[in-house]
Amino acid sequence: MRYYLALLWCCASFWQLSAQADSSAARTAEEGALKLGLKNFDDGPRQGRAVRLTFYNVENLFDTENDPKKRDDEFTPRGLKGWSYFRYKQKLSNIYKVLTALGGWGGPPEMVGFCELENRKVLEDLLRLTPLQKFRYKIVHEESPDRRGIDVGFIYRSDKFEVLHHEPIRVVFPFDTAVKTRDVLYVCGKVLGSKDSLHIFVNHWPSRRGGQAASEPKRVFVAGLVRAKIDSIYKASPAAKIAVMGDFNDEAENISLTEVLRAVPEKEELGPGDMYNYMHALSKNWQLGSHKFRGHWGTLDHMVLSTPLVQESRKGRLRASPLGAQIFSARFLLEEDRAYMGLQPFRTYGGPKFLGGFSDHLPIYVDLIYE
Repeated sequence: MRYYLALLWCCASFWQLSAQADSSAARTAEEGALKLGLKNFDDGPRQGRAVRLTFYNVENLFDTENDPKKRDDEFTPRGLKGWSYFRYKQKLSNIYKVLTALGGWGGPPEMVGFCELENRKVLEDLLRLTPLQKFRYKIVHEESPDRRGIDVGFIYRSDKFEVLHHEPIRVVFPFDTAVKTRDVLYVCGKVLGSKDSLHIFVNHWPSRRGGQAASEPKRVFVAGLVRAKIDSIYKASPAAKIAVMGDFNDEAENISLTEVLRAVPEKEELGPGDMYNYMHALSKNWQLGSHKFRGHWGTLDHMVLSTPLVQESRKGRLRASPLGAQIFSARFLLEEDRAYMGLQPFRTYGGPKFLGGFSDHLPIYVDLIYE
């Protein structure tokens, strides 16, 4: 009997050591991949001749007040998650830390698109209750009919960018009019000092609830709305500089991006009217992504730029940096993935438990140069 128990103990110890070794190896491999994702991160001053365009899914940025018109009960002091003012302020502070780190010595990004915002107030609080108040940010936001009560929004440093026009692109599904979802936010503006207008689309497409295939028609429909607006811009200005960014809830190879939005995977394939998806190349690395689901990294967040913005070479004209778009995967944004090994985004909540992290997504960005 003693021999049998000793054998069991040895086997259990071996299994534990093997599991620890596998976990350590997975974590080391992911850290290497995520560092690779940061290899092109330029944290130096942008010297006034470049601006950083950023998108960040901040995951459920709700204020603490109960809005009877929205499904926000969970994120109130008496809700299931005990969403207090202290936790709300910590979340705002965390977003400030992310933007400051992402901006490097050049200061926080000049233009930032967000999704999963409850309302305009949370953006006002972000700019009022954190040191971001020093950077002359202004807000672009439109209330959307989404049943969860989450919107997209945009902030910009008014000393670097001027908004000329903005509008929401309303989404009404003809095949399911009962479903209410968030708008796409369209912003047209000018990078101060450059010679070009910049057209920006901030997106948060319908989720994959019910399965990827069953929910795909909704994302394809939204992609069609965005593409129609792009076509109208191109018709008026064939050399238009356009950036389409957001959480698309689709991967780079899905038809909503490749066929409907016409986001091609290779620069060499770009033609008139096409868009280039910088995330396609990054998505080929299975240990790198902007989001992790059940142990698998994915790239649901995309930075898609128009052909003129990618191929521009004229002096003083706005163009994408040769470094392209990047996923900002700083180590402080990650935690150990105890269920599937390796690392994962450090979230605000894990189920009902408050963790004090940042988001279940990592931010993405691209530098636009006009020297």
